[in-house]
Amino acid sequence: MSFSIAGKTAIVTGAANGIGLAIARQFAESGANVMFADMDEKRLAAELSDKSEDGNMRCFAGDLREKLTIANLLSATIDAFDQVDILVNASRQVIPSDPLDTDDNSVMDMLNQNLMPALRLSQHVAKRMIKQSEGQEEDRPAGSIINLSSITARRAHPGLLAYSVSSAALDQMTRSLAVSLAPYRIRVNAVAMGSVMSASLKEVLKGNRDYRQDIEDHTPLGRIAPPTDLADTVQFLASEGSGFMTGQVLTLDGGRTLIDPVSVPAH
Repeated sequence: MSFSIAGKTAIVTGAANGIGLAIARQFAESGANVMFADMDEKRLAAELSDKSEDGNMRCFAGDLREKLTIANLLSATIDAFDQVDILVNASRQVIPSDPLDTDDNSVMDMLNQNLMPALRLSQHVAKRMIKQSEGQEEDRPAGSIINLSSITARRAHPGLLAYSVSSAALDQMTRSLAVSLAPYRIRVNAVAMGSVMSASLKEVLKGNRDYRQDIEDHTPLGRIAPPTDLADTVQFLASEGSGFMTGQVLTLDGGRTLIDPVSVPAH
């Protein structure tokens, strides 16, 4: 079974840096049409400065917490490539939180940042996928949606309450949408990340060799994975190679959750 996504059209959010950028780049190199979406317009422009207007990459800058922005992103993708076959909700943020601070709004902030844009964009894209599939063969896949989650959904850490809650909500959203969209031949899966070098983790580790060593020591494979490792997994979920898989949350953490004690933060 092929893991090819050549000729498909994908929207990748959080695509200006780190993991989202790695996924979007790999998709484009694999022959897919890719809409790079992010809030950071300057960084998007810098990353795609050498793209040609008739090529397979476009960029869209906007705040996906705004409903109108989501509609505009989908419209821009259709205008550029006529269809959308793959959605990767890679935009996410990590905010430390204090579980005992009654004035701490980080849980709501994390839900508004990491959950609601993914849900709304998935709904809009799914409707487009359903429309595209009208009149097609019943066994032909209509689309694939992939969400990026975290092992913090299952591993509690007091300083990451808000992020953990939003990750757990994203996992359940994945399962619920998978059941709802299955009759339309749209698959929905997620990847729970652990020891993967995200942009936020890279920033935390700057000049902190002990912290990096701590993560590596608590990861059976003994390393922090580059974003390209995650991109490979996401491409598998986007391709027909995972055609009978839906509603699954795959763990990509180098074995970290097999041994991770509660006292050590999960990344």
